[in-house]
Amino acid sequence: MKRFSLVIALILAFSLMAAGCNNAYGGESEHTTMILDTVGESDMNGSEASSTEETEYATPTPTPAPKTVVVSFTGDVTLTQHYSSTASNNFDHVVSGDMDYCFQNCREVFENDDMTLVNLECAVTDNTAHADKQFVFGMNPEDLEMLNRASIECVNLANNHTRDFLEEGLTETKDNLDQYGIVWSDQNNTAIYETSNGVRIGMFGLANNSPIDKGLTAISTLQNDGADIIIASCHWGVEGTYTQTREQTNQAHRLIDAGADIVIGSHPHRLQPIEIYNGKYICYSLSNFCFGGNISLSDPDSVIIQCEFLMDAEGTSCVDYKLNVIPYSQTSTRPGNDFCPKPYEWGTTEYYRVLKRLGWSQEDE
Repeated sequence: MKRFSLVIALILAFSLMAAGCNNAYGGESEHTTMILDTVGESDMNGSEASSTEETEYATPTPTPAPKTVVVSFTGDVTLTQHYSSTASNNFDHVVSGDMDYCFQNCREVFENDDMTLVNLECAVTDNTAHADKQFVFGMNPEDLEMLNRASIECVNLANNHTRDFLEEGLTETKDNLDQYGIVWSDQNNTAIYETSNGVRIGMFGLANNSPIDKGLTAISTLQNDGADIIIASCHWGVEGTYTQTREQTNQAHRLIDAGADIVIGSHPHRLQPIEIYNGKYICYSLSNFCFGGNISLSDPDSVIIQCEFLMDAEGTSCVDYKLNVIPYSQTSTRPGNDFCPKPYEWGTTEYYRVLKRLGWSQEDE
């Protein structure tokens, strides 16, 4: 009993001492509690207990994916025949008002890009007064529906046939294009097309008698207007030739040096080489594509060029380029011209002939 009484007394003494210590320090402090919560408490076996405080981490801001823009280009498009032609196989007779006919074999290509640009080599007018020249091309305004249905959004007017029906015809051409929602540019007018992902594509044209200074001024204007990509359409060179002139090369280099992202050429009615200059592409001539002025074709080879522009994270500057070359024939039947371009099959003689004339290998992509 004495031993049991002694144990009870010792327990009571230790209890009083513990209570006194807590009273001396004002009880267990919040500071102590915070430290214990952060560092952890030891359990009865001396092992470390897990922390009760949750650590918060900031969610990293995702890096914006770079924007890519795909633009398709073709050479000369003339959706009409010589104004006085009555031949049974001319453009109007063959097409017979079918708005889907001419571009049925390439519409899907154009629909799946961000923008398509062609060289429209004719006036679009009902005007009858015309220039005194060998070939005069005047397109029916309602036939612009062909471009709309084919997803061709933009045209270059800097060439030697948009004035075939004089200044009045050129004015009507621009008004008709505006009415159909087709963006146009030439040597005196720049234009900007905004893609669905917000990239602003600037463009201008140079006719074969336009001074290069007009192009340099156009580039500066587009830069000031906030164009993210700049396209130069040049109607130049010598008809019927497969090699660019020294003047074409010099002008193209100056346009690239001034800030153009790509140079697209037309007018020779033949394919001419593709050059890579300072990391950017120059297509000296894309030949004809759908050309109603030719009933017969001495050379049917054509091409669709697609340039993929890789933009920076903000989408305001192009940092890289990739070219896709799609060999085409201007007609789907031979001989003659049915005004319905058709792709050459991969691996055929015609397919590789186009690549050779462009000086291009698909391994260059």
